[in-house]
Amino acid sequence: MIHITLPDGSQREFPGPVTVAEVAASIGSGLAKAALAGKIDGKVVDTSFQITQDSPLSIITAKDPDGLEVIRHSTAHLLAYAVKELFPDAQVTIGPVIENGFFYDFSYKRPFTPEDLAAIEKKMTELAAKDEPVVRRVLPRDEAVSYFKGIGEAYKAEIIASIPSNEDVSLYREGAFEDLCRGPHVPSTGKLKHFKLMKLAGAYWRGDHRNEMLQRIYGTAWTSKDELQNYLRMLEEAEKRDHRKLGRELDLFHIDEHSPGTVFWHPKGWTLWQQVEQYMRRIYIDNGYHEVKGPQILDKSLWEKTGHWDKYRDNMFVTESEKRDYALKPMNCPGHILIFKQGLKSYRDLPLRYGEFGNCHRNEPSGGLHGIMRVRGFTQDDGHIFCTPEQIQAECTAYTTLLQDVYKDFGFTEIIYKLATRPEQRIGTEESWDQAEEALKAGLRASGCEFQISPGEGAFYGPKIEYTLKDALGREWQCGTMQVDPNMPERLDAEYVGEDGARHRPVMLHRAIVGSLERFIGMLIEHYAGALPVWLAPVQVAVLNITDSQADYVETVAKTLRDQGVRVQTDLRNEKITYKIREHSLQKLPFILVVGDKEREAGAVAVRARGNVDLGVMSLDAFSKRIAEDIASKA
Repeated sequence: MIHITLPDGSQREFPGPVTVAEVAASIGSGLAKAALAGKIDGKVVDTSFQITQDSPLSIITAKDPDGLEVIRHSTAHLLAYAVKELFPDAQVTIGPVIENGFFYDFSYKRPFTPEDLAAIEKKMTELAAKDEPVVRRVLPRDEAVSYFKGIGEAYKAEIIASIPSNEDVSLYREGAFEDLCRGPHVPSTGKLKHFKLMKLAGAYWRGDHRNEMLQRIYGTAWTSKDELQNYLRMLEEAEKRDHRKLGRELDLFHIDEHSPGTVFWHPKGWTLWQQVEQYMRRIYIDNGYHEVKGPQILDKSLWEKTGHWDKYRDNMFVTESEKRDYALKPMNCPGHILIFKQGLKSYRDLPLRYGEFGNCHRNEPSGGLHGIMRVRGFTQDDGHIFCTPEQIQAECTAYTTLLQDVYKDFGFTEIIYKLATRPEQRIGTEESWDQAEEALKAGLRASGCEFQISPGEGAFYGPKIEYTLKDALGREWQCGTMQVDPNMPERLDAEYVGEDGARHRPVMLHRAIVGSLERFIGMLIEHYAGALPVWLAPVQVAVLNITDSQADYVETVAKTLRDQGVRVQTDLRNEKITYKIREHSLQKLPFILVVGDKEREAGAVAVRARGNVDLGVMSLDAFSKRIAEDIASKA
């Protein structure tokens, strides 16, 4: 007899081996119809999987996160099936699940077109409607290689040939199409109903630029029509908020082919940058950080000591002078250790907090560059805290509390906290890992945070906390970090004199709140759809005249506001006032002030707030107080 334990603790008894589908049917016909897969001891399996011993079992349906993963995985195979039906000469390669969907890479004699994409999606719908069973079989590796070579799928044969020869491989067939896959998959194509193909892109075989360029088709799949439509609406809104588009429209910055992956900041964009940097500079000062500045170019020997020359060399920009090799710094931490080492430090100096708006350069592949979000030259609000192991918890608590306040000021109220713990390959003692992980946990708890554990995702030298923001569209952005690092102080021989008079190694805490300023500003632009809060807006007020007779009063209003630190633009053009209002409204300014003869005579202004909100006429003094309050409160 085989006993199956269900999630509610109840048990079902079967006389012999039983499939997941049969267990679902024994519970009810509705569940049998809804079943997409099963979960046994934490492993997701096909509904055809045969259970041969007592086991716990969950039936996975479209309501489960695992169910959505299975749907997307299976839809990727449906895509490949449709491509092979329409383009028999195309060769299939790989098709994994990614965030919000999937992709599949193909080799074909000509580029796919948007018309091809529409035809492929139509064919997918037809194949799904056939409700063909998805059937699994297992072959020895060499037999699978021969099989795929025999049907002309050279890429699949190459993938399988890289698997150890003593291993079997699983294949899944639906209709006339069979693909290599570990699974699991939905029981039949009829389960795949809510999908859409999104775009075409290029991708090198195995991610190597020396290999053939393949064609990648991206798609999305969901468990219901409503979820699919909501996602497509979100993408439409995200496109409107695209920081590259808004950067052009609002005249903030541009990216130029003369320097790919770096940013040319225009006056208004640089004003926004300065608001972020100067705010963070005040945060440094108010929280006990000493601002420092390190050089851009450092000798190869330093990068050899830190290990970057061996492990990160391809991502570094290097140069040579007088027979010495140098690299542009990809991060700021080694420079901060060199500053720490100048002069003997005592335990009384710890914790010692350094902060730098450090310019870094990383030789990112050109295909991965994305506006100001993914660049080759960037600036970090980089901080490093040198402390003792006993001080880690207090520093973590103080940092997390500070980070929460900063994100709130920038308008991000939802934060996800993840603690990445020790990986399999690591240095240090188990005791030191225990101490570091417990200190970070206690630091988060003391800050009032609920957090997730990411097992095994820490660096080889220490655990870290990742702070992820959610924006106005619910998208997640991994932003802040707190990384425990005893390794680099060891490599670069940093030390302090302890209370016992002996020399000790400090622990180094790497921390950043906004991270890359370029990326963070891109996030802000998209979060606010370009309509930045008053305190961040590059231009806070535009003052417009109706006729030339108010020109002098416009300058008086502007000077009054500028004297109190407001960023003001005047518009004295001989244009209709409705035209001028519309033009400045498109620039998403927080306030537009209109002055005619009545306003001039009364020492007043007619105020329009962003979104064409008419606030009426108010005295210049009243408006000055109003905007000062908005700026101070970061409204």
